[in-house]
Amino acid sequence: MIETYSFGKMRIHGFDYTQDLKIIKGQIIPRWWRKSGHQVVQEDIPDILEAAPDILVIGRGRPGIMQTTPELRALLEQRGIKLVELGTDKAVEEFNRHWSQGTNVAAGFHLTC
Repeated sequence: MIETYSFGKMRIHGFDYTQDLKIIKGQIIPRWWRKSGHQVVQEDIPDILEAAPDILVIGRGRPGIMQTTPELRALLEQRGIKLVELGTDKAVEEFNRHWSQGTNVAAGFHLTC
């Protein structure tokens, strides 16, 4: 699904995205803006929570600065959603692997820091 990623740019289905984005059930949600920049909290992903994926992949940016809060990690665990947080390079690989296997996977990607 994701063709390429480089710092600040992701190509999906031939279209370039230059802002953070989410992918839910194969739908790209561009311009993902978080309440607290480099933290992901419950209020940042209500659409993902509603979709109830089996796996949530979070691309933390190239150096991996962005992260989920302990409260969100606990909520995901309670709901049975496996969380995978990686630098965006590796997160793209992980997402594509799950997507190609037909796994119910969602993602949020920070494209820069």
